[in-house]
Amino acid sequence: MAFDKVTREQDYSKWYNNLVEDADLAQHSSVRGCMVIKPYGYAIWEKMQQELDRRFKETGHQNAYFPLFVPKSLFEAEEKNAEGFAKECAVVTHYRLESDPDKEGKLRVDPKAKLEEELIVRPTSEAIIWNTYKGWIQSYRDLPILVNQWANVVRWEMRTRLFLRTAEFLWQEGHTAHATKKEAVEETRQMLEVYAEFAETVLAIPTIKGTKTESERFAGADDTLCIEGLMQDGKALQMGTSHFLGQNFAKAFDVKYTTKEGKQDYVWATSWGVSTRLMGALIMTHSDDEGLVLPPNLAPIQVVIVPIYRGMEQLETISDRMEPIIKNLRKRGITVKFDNRDTHKPGYKFAEWELKGVPIRIAIGPRDLENGTVEVARRDTKEKQVLELTDIENKIEHLLEAMQKEIYLSALNFRDNHITNVNTWDEFKEVLENKTGFISAHWDGTAETEDKIKELTKATIRCIPFDNKQEPGECIYTGNPSKERVLFAKAY
Repeated sequence: MAFDKVTREQDYSKWYNNLVEDADLAQHSSVRGCMVIKPYGYAIWEKMQQELDRRFKETGHQNAYFPLFVPKSLFEAEEKNAEGFAKECAVVTHYRLESDPDKEGKLRVDPKAKLEEELIVRPTSEAIIWNTYKGWIQSYRDLPILVNQWANVVRWEMRTRLFLRTAEFLWQEGHTAHATKKEAVEETRQMLEVYAEFAETVLAIPTIKGTKTESERFAGADDTLCIEGLMQDGKALQMGTSHFLGQNFAKAFDVKYTTKEGKQDYVWATSWGVSTRLMGALIMTHSDDEGLVLPPNLAPIQVVIVPIYRGMEQLETISDRMEPIIKNLRKRGITVKFDNRDTHKPGYKFAEWELKGVPIRIAIGPRDLENGTVEVARRDTKEKQVLELTDIENKIEHLLEAMQKEIYLSALNFRDNHITNVNTWDEFKEVLENKTGFISAHWDGTAETEDKIKELTKATIRCIPFDNKQEPGECIYTGNPSKERVLFAKAY
């Protein structure tokens, strides 16, 4: 391990980058702007996938897969969507290289192999999916269509950061079709609630649910809902979005259906997604200067057992005693690793598993066996306690449950202490620069004011919270009338 001891306070950005690489989550690849997700990082992403996939299927959705490439003409069909993603698109223009290298041994694009129509590498899949839905939908009997896709997408980012912003990333994207506006609106809200429940019960990250302003909406949507989290440096992170697309894509791709009354109408649509950006949220919400802090519900390894021994005889004795305990823990659905490597000393192992965020570490040596006890260390609080081996499985299970709740409450307390109401422009700037976090302030509802505040402070309107009270006031910047407060923050 080469964990460079840069603290969060010293350099938050470097602390984050070091932690991602040193905890074996991911690394930069030889492809500019792209990352390699390493096995331990992918194991965490797989658990996120499993938890979300189960929730999607419980709400009636099915998984499908659509092409990586989108013909340019299809991509252009919904104008707002095309304009919104145009600057981030990777475009395929040729389909092969010349087979003979030049004098320097380099292969060249075959000029005769130019595509008749250029292909967009998907930045999002609405275009290809709605062109497909046109062939699936004729009647009200074909609706609703509730489909999700686990895939990769490409958005040609110039400034990248592992997990948070990369040229290629992994995500899921739901795309649904409905007979009525009411059904589509309900679907949009339902899926945001799924995201929020997952974030809070699995990731242990408190969220604020709300609506994006018109300027911040998904390109091609009539409305965008979001969940926002607050990171330890006081910056916000958009963790998931759910979009009510109205009939925009149905009209762009001429997707109509015959109603029960025999009339023709356009289909109503939604799309919703989360990505490997959630890995960044997880790291920045809970981790500390010693490494990752993983909530038990998400940790690939929930309990690591480190035997302390001299010689194979002592190791065998400890192994024999712990074997039934490990089996019983696994029967309870608890993931356990028995770290009996003879290539590293216990101190190294302690530091390694602390860095990787394993929630509970159990240490046991010959003296512990004599006493019928083990030392149990919590990753989140670093508290240690000696517990009797009797009924240890039950104690560990309850401890994991308590840790999950306490990790969430710690993040919730931080978040709630960093939501500040302000009423003037000076107060807004002072909190933004010194306290940070979410700022609840009045805004006059215009895009011009929103853009000006962003230009002057780099703060954006993260959302208009669902639970907002109608509280008339004056815009902090223009002094014009405002019907309610919105949440500002600097954000990733």
